[in-house]
Amino acid sequence: MYNTALSSSQKRSSDQSLNRSMVNSSPEELVRLRHSTAHILAQAVLSLFPNTKLAIGPAIKDGFYYDFDRDEAFTEEDLAKLEAKMQEIVKEGQEFSQKPVSKGEAEKYFQSRKEPYKLEILADLKDGEITLVQNGPFVDLCRGNHIHNTKEAAAFKLLSIAGAYWRGNERNKMLQRIYGTAFYSKNELETYLNRLEEAKKRDHRKLGKQLGLFSFHIEAPGMPFYHPKGMCLYENLIGYWREEHRKEGYLEIKTPILLKDELWKQSGHYEHYKENMFFSEVDEGSFAVKPMNCPGSTLVYRSTQKSYRDLPLKLAELGLVHRRELSGVLHGLFRVNAFTIDDAHIFCTESQIEEEISKCIALIRRMYACFGFENIKISLSTRPKDSMGSDEIWDKAIAGLKAALASQNMAYDIHEGGGAFYGPKIDFEITDSIGRDWQCGTIQLDFQMPERFNLSYIDSDNHAKRPVMVHRAVFGSVERFYGILVEHYAGNFPVWLAPEQVKVLTISDKNIPAAEQAVKKLEAAGIRVESDLSSDKMGYKIRNAELEKIPYIFVIGNKEEESGKVAVRLHGGKDLGPQDLGAMIDRIKKEIENKQ
Repeated sequence: MYNTALSSSQKRSSDQSLNRSMVNSSPEELVRLRHSTAHILAQAVLSLFPNTKLAIGPAIKDGFYYDFDRDEAFTEEDLAKLEAKMQEIVKEGQEFSQKPVSKGEAEKYFQSRKEPYKLEILADLKDGEITLVQNGPFVDLCRGNHIHNTKEAAAFKLLSIAGAYWRGNERNKMLQRIYGTAFYSKNELETYLNRLEEAKKRDHRKLGKQLGLFSFHIEAPGMPFYHPKGMCLYENLIGYWREEHRKEGYLEIKTPILLKDELWKQSGHYEHYKENMFFSEVDEGSFAVKPMNCPGSTLVYRSTQKSYRDLPLKLAELGLVHRRELSGVLHGLFRVNAFTIDDAHIFCTESQIEEEISKCIALIRRMYACFGFENIKISLSTRPKDSMGSDEIWDKAIAGLKAALASQNMAYDIHEGGGAFYGPKIDFEITDSIGRDWQCGTIQLDFQMPERFNLSYIDSDNHAKRPVMVHRAVFGSVERFYGILVEHYAGNFPVWLAPEQVKVLTISDKNIPAAEQAVKKLEAAGIRVESDLSSDKMGYKIRNAELEKIPYIFVIGNKEEESGKVAVRLHGGKDLGPQDLGAMIDRIKKEIENKQ
């Protein structure tokens, strides 16, 4: 396509960069590496399957992907062949080079290659913003940001194949997406792949079925069905949420799931979310199933006149919402059509903003710590392009969030343009037990909705003024947080959360009366207990209790019955030997009380 020869000075720069990059795994350098490895993948695909059409291949968190249009489906065997071909390309040491071209020149090239997706991308571009990138014989339409030499991409792995609609639109053709990852060292790659294997073992969908927590059914796509044990875990989680919110002065409310279209148009959600909303026509007109809880909260606020003495007013809601997702992106509890948001809306004066947001930050950090999430990353997201309101209001809102973060001495990143359409936000990202990051909590500062819904309070000067609205969630989606906890603990929940805290086993039928008495004492103490009084062998009973990941196993045989004790075994195999039942009840109650 064009000359890619480098001068000797450029070559030396490339070699120096190669040496530096091999030990540089900063986020920016990883993006560069992974994006470049996506090019190498596309080159390998065209080499082995020349009739394939190319779509896009960006770097993503933890890796990269490339979308392809091919008549035959890619197989696991194909991935192995592609990896081998990619290794050949890497060893060749092909240089990456970039060249700006005119729109006409680019169109002519991709027309000759019969690449319809590249031509469609070009249709949205203008002269002066088009570049082609080449490594070896392979040329792609790309903005740049590549490594210098394919030898830098020595540590990569192709991971999986999935379907993806072109440009994410279900009306477009379904393409084949190949996912992969890349690092600057073999050790980093190996560590990541080991983490992936551990993640597979912890997959909440697998554990949810094994532990009898929840299931999904075609009769309600993307909507979880909680089983008795799963519901117990859910209620334990919610009970803790309520306990902490009562301490902070929140008042719980509940608003309807179905609300008239006009409300969502007034709030601005209709304009920004209608493609992801469910609608229903009834006699009174058109209604929408709520995708958010905030408009309902404003109606509760507006139902009575408020005074400055009533503020801050903290209204909390565990609100069930529904959002339409493409079937291809539904993923267990992590991506669903129906979920509960642990919402709260704080209505306050402008002078109360910093204090209230600081309290929100402290609450979120305290609740995360209860689950062992001590490593928290914070980002401040500013005004997006698709937003409403004046620059003055947005500047004021952003300044309020920054002041609250400063008062808490919190380090944070800036995410330009990542805010909600009605206001800037603070997002909280937690790190689980195997090092994965999850964005969960959020605090959003909103001057827009109080204006749209004409909310007011009577100030000390007896004049009506507009309150400020703080939207915040700790868990975010309760379902998603639930799934994260399943994987974080690998199903080995702490005693206070565990659906079943104790399993009582009998050695023989003679011990059944003693076991039943032990169960009654445990239940009277508020401990969740079940028993296995079957005639199965003890090894089998213990194995089943271990598979159910029950924290405590109490065994009662003749010796235990005679001594009035129970043989205690912890999940994982640790044997505590004979223990006084009353002492064990006290121990477990203390663990529950201390959230252990």
